Amino acid sequence: MSGRVLVVDDNKVIRQLIRVNLELEGFEVVTAADGAECLDVVHQVCPDVVTLDVAMPRLDGLRTAARLRADPRTRDLPLAIISACTQYEVEAGLEVGVDAFLAKPFDPAELISLVQELAARGRDDASFGSALGPPLGPAIGSLGTPTEAERAGRGAVG
Repeated sequence: MSGRVLVVDDNKVIRQLIRVNLELEGFEVVTAADGAECLDVVHQVCPDVVTLDVAMPRLDGLRTAARLRADPRTRDLPLAIISACTQYEVEAGLEVGVDAFLAKPFDPAELISLVQELAARGRDDASFGSALGPPLGPAIGSLGTPTEAERAGRGAVG
């Protein structure tokens, strides 16, 4: 599986970490340092998935997600928040239409799985015009529950 991912994070090390992991799985990765840069490049890049940090200068991830949802050209673009995923971030993200959440620090396998599923759902939606299903990732009430990887014995590297 492949596709194009726009990775938005103000931390260069995190951007590189996400880029390397996704490129190893065959994704093409474009990066942006904040939400304003994301909005500047999203229409040229035409990503299949956008990952957003929340706390960024100029334009944070939640406001960026809201603007992407308000634009008819990016309204259905799969969006994932990759951040601390506090209860506030999850609730605010759901309100603006974020599709998935991944808490930092994250297991690279979980990142890859999440992006692959979002890319596949995005392609399905483009093909069939269906709406995205329920958000992926942890729900507000289950932030402490084990992930699929952890249940399978492949817990996060600590």
